[in-house]
Amino acid sequence: MYPAELVKPMREDLTKVGFEELHTPEAVDAALAKEGTTLIVVNSVCGCAAANARPGARMSLQNAKRPDHIVTVFAGVDFDAVTRARELMVPFPPSSPSMALFKDGELVHMLERHHIEGRPAELIADNLIDAYNEYC
Repeated sequence: MYPAELVKPMREDLTKVGFEELHTPEAVDAALAKEGTTLIVVNSVCGCAAANARPGARMSLQNAKRPDHIVTVFAGVDFDAVTRARELMVPFPPSSPSMALFKDGELVHMLERHHIEGRPAELIADNLIDAYNEYC
């Protein structure tokens, strides 16, 4: 587990723009039980989360259409919540960082680490915006 002081700024990178942190499996289930669209970001301490994933997720929210709910779990910290979120992302293998868009509790769009790593934040944002325009 990572020390709280280490991950605090990484958490705030998303919470300062409105992402709700989920710390338990029950919180993940409750978030996905809500009607509408929900974006789950599996946050991480890795460099591609800092350089690509979190900035891309933030940029994507500038779109006219956006998810009804935006939430995050933190890999290596919120073990049970991350495990539950990943169970709901099957058939995709676990990866961090990753992002999943759900509509009425059903997975409709997925960005795995290999879609994030080495790609500019703007491209990640564009990918999410395309999904928002289709599903939100």
